[in-house]
Amino acid sequence: MSLAAPQARTPRPPHRPRKVAPRYLLSCALSLLGNSVAGVVLPLVLLATTGDALAAGTLALICAAPQFLIGLVGGALIDRFNRRNVSIVSDMLSAASVALLPVVDMIWGLSFGWFVALGLLGAVGDIPGMTARDALAPAVCERDGRSLQKFMGLTQSLDSLVVIVGPALAAFLMGAAGAVNALWFTAVMSAGAALVTLTLPRTVGRTGNERALAGSAAAIATATAGPGLVAEAWASLKSGVAVLFVRDELLRSCMLVSFGIVMILGSLQGLVLPVHFTAAGTPELLGYVLSAMSAGMLVSSLAYAALASKLRRRTWFIISLAGMAVGVLALGLLPSFPLLLAGALLLGLFAGPLSALLGFYIFDRIPEGNRGSALGTQNSLTLAAAPVAVFATSLIVEAWGAGAAALALAVCWGVATIWALTTHTLRDLAEEDGSAAAPSDVRTADRNAGPAAVGAEHPSVLAE
Repeated sequence: MSLAAPQARTPRPPHRPRKVAPRYLLSCALSLLGNSVAGVVLPLVLLATTGDALAAGTLALICAAPQFLIGLVGGALIDRFNRRNVSIVSDMLSAASVALLPVVDMIWGLSFGWFVALGLLGAVGDIPGMTARDALAPAVCERDGRSLQKFMGLTQSLDSLVVIVGPALAAFLMGAAGAVNALWFTAVMSAGAALVTLTLPRTVGRTGNERALAGSAAAIATATAGPGLVAEAWASLKSGVAVLFVRDELLRSCMLVSFGIVMILGSLQGLVLPVHFTAAGTPELLGYVLSAMSAGMLVSSLAYAALASKLRRRTWFIISLAGMAVGVLALGLLPSFPLLLAGALLLGLFAGPLSALLGFYIFDRIPEGNRGSALGTQNSLTLAAAPVAVFATSLIVEAWGAGAAALALAVCWGVATIWALTTHTLRDLAEEDGSAAAPSDVRTADRNAGPAAVGAEHPSVLAE
């Protein structure tokens, strides 16, 4: 009797963790799609309810201070707790706050007071959620081995695609179900974003503090009994301001350009254009203008993602700023509808690369341990600055009309463009961080010694 030779086992292929970037992008897309629909519907609903452009500016100003404080607390939360979990809870709160708008309209009817109350409730979810989602991006790139610079271009492209669909979808929903009922779609999208984020590995959202505390019950108890959230929020503000505006001149300049974009374009899209089209009796045309801008951003963002390394970053910067100045001027003149469409398309074509480039520098230069506080401070300051700009614009609209306000915004952006092109901190973008030869490296830790040390929609700020 002979024994059969044992068969060699086929070695198992090495375990490859599932990519998280597609799910992260899907979550961002769902949230942004809902927000893009709400961004078209809400200004028109507010103008229809109050009939007053100043009311829109006043509402923005009333919400500014609470939004600022909530953003600071959110930044502290994101440095203390898992960023994935914060994003999930925030999206669910946002879904609930938006769903209450049609509910209130059915039962009592919407009024200015309800807009204030529900706007503040929405800020509780929106601002920490936006900061948490921003803070997850570098960790997602690191886990999947992606280039942060190229990923920012891809993210901007997806954002642009979503906000092309959003305004058109908003017009369809308003026609099919009414403006207020169209907000149900936003609530569903926020809830969907939370469910998709739930599928991401919990480790992607871990903070440096959470990793340090892992496995140590005594350390966890000490952290829980640590300084209160208000004190930590104040510390988060000081840390965020130091990171964004004190330690790194390049990062400070990028933040100022980002604020300029948000304030000028936010006032155009959120107040001047809605007032212009409402006065003309064609509010549905607002969606087409915003879609044209988004289409331009999509094309240019895709081009930037593919060709980012072909040109020096300073070259991208100059071309984008100059083209945006022409586009803003075209919108500021409030010409006929076809010319408005062309101006919006031109603005989008040049805004895409600039948004991605600024997002890259903001993410790349902020150390991982300060990311929550820095991005929380950024979002808080952005959400405080934008309402101030909208309120100031509403005063001009009330006094001299939408045309004068649009021209004033165009002049302001022209001044900001001249400053950005001439300031010394933005002249050597390609050489500033030494990463032009290796853009795939994601360096986000421990570069906080000296003035050129540390440092996002926004994130795709334009898309927001």
